[in-house]
Amino acid sequence: MNELIFFMNKVVISGAVIGSIYAMGAIGVTLIFSILRFAHFAHGDLMTLGAFITFFLTALFPAAGQAIGLPTAFVMLPVAMVITSLLAIGMDKAFYKPLRDNNVKPIVLVMASIGVTLMLQGVIRLFFGTGSRNMYIDDRKEIFRLELPWELASRKLVITEPQILLFVFTILAVVSLHFFLTRSRLGKAMRAMSDNADLARISGINVNMVVVVTWVIAGSLATAAGTLLSLDVSLKPDLSFILLLPIFAAAIVGGVGHPYGAIIGGFVVGMSETLAVFNWAVLLRPLEAATGWDLPNNLALVPTEYKITVPFFMLIAILVLKPTGILKGKVL
Repeated sequence: MNELIFFMNKVVISGAVIGSIYAMGAIGVTLIFSILRFAHFAHGDLMTLGAFITFFLTALFPAAGQAIGLPTAFVMLPVAMVITSLLAIGMDKAFYKPLRDNNVKPIVLVMASIGVTLMLQGVIRLFFGTGSRNMYIDDRKEIFRLELPWELASRKLVITEPQILLFVFTILAVVSLHFFLTRSRLGKAMRAMSDNADLARISGINVNMVVVVTWVIAGSLATAAGTLLSLDVSLKPDLSFILLLPIFAAAIVGGVGHPYGAIIGGFVVGMSETLAVFNWAVLLRPLEAATGWDLPNNLALVPTEYKITVPFFMLIAILVLKPTGILKGKVL
């Protein structure tokens, strides 16, 4: 039982956490690809920027969360989502819209997004420095140790407050996005534009409004993902480097252009990472004691320092078996 609880702590909970982060990031990537038809490589830095905006607001109002018993950074998150969304809209109008108006090829937009990536990284380091930051200023991270009703288990299930907030926020975000895309008029307009942009424009759909809403959703989810991850670990300027490649892998694995596929892909990649670096010798200890076998101390499939290779392995495996991804892309 202790080994099973250890597995739940290290794989189930950790995999669900990183899977939720990847899913929210991949939703933004796939929405931008569906509507604007290019891969936005600056999305990881948008997540970092949103997290640092939350940190800045938390530093301005460090005691704002004490009144309601929540972390101040989480209380400041909605404001940071609005600010980041406005910055994302401004970024689109300044850098991407002029290129779209000139009917450039998608690869030009991709190269422009790489330039925006470098610009955002410079701005973040200029204003916030290069060191790690703690999102908790006047409050502290709560850690819950839950005793399970198993007589043979002495180990406890460990979950933190930011992880609980992340799970709740992810569920609410996914459900809200589903109803928005399927029930609202604007959501249906986004689906129409994703399917055929020219036909949607001829049909009278406000293309500019659809683009703005796309950036609002992408910027908001990016801010939430960056902030909630930073609450659980720490806030670093190179957060985008850690997240960008797995997020793109999740979007492709799930099916590029399909937001529900991005959610599935995020959890597939996240769980695969944690399963690959987990030391399976821990689960086999009871077998070792019963049989007398001498098992290695470490039976992890991939060393922790090579965890970044797991998303690409999953990407290749999924695309070989199903080239369109788990769900067929380009359909909202």
